[in-house]
Amino acid sequence: MSRVIPVTTPPAAGFVLRLLALAVLVALHFLVTGCAAVGAYQRERLTDRIMSFDAESRMDARLTKSLEAREGSTGGNGGAGGGCACN
Repeated sequence: MSRVIPVTTPPAAGFVLRLLALAVLVALHFLVTGCAAVGAYQRERLTDRIMSFDAESRMDARLTKSLEAREGSTGGNGGAGGGCACN
């Protein structure tokens, strides 16, 4: 008589499948919730100089504002290239 050995999946396979499913769900969550509609009136707040990643952005914004008031002009600080599209 031949012996029949039942074929079962190892317990680690179920864990790997659950982990993979969780990773897919987390990735899907970030893809779906990453998009947001921003109105024109909200963009002004998002592009404020205070929102920059610079550590001293408040001090730089104050200095730039005082220089703009003294010189009577704006811009020319931090932009790459000019208006001629010659970066």
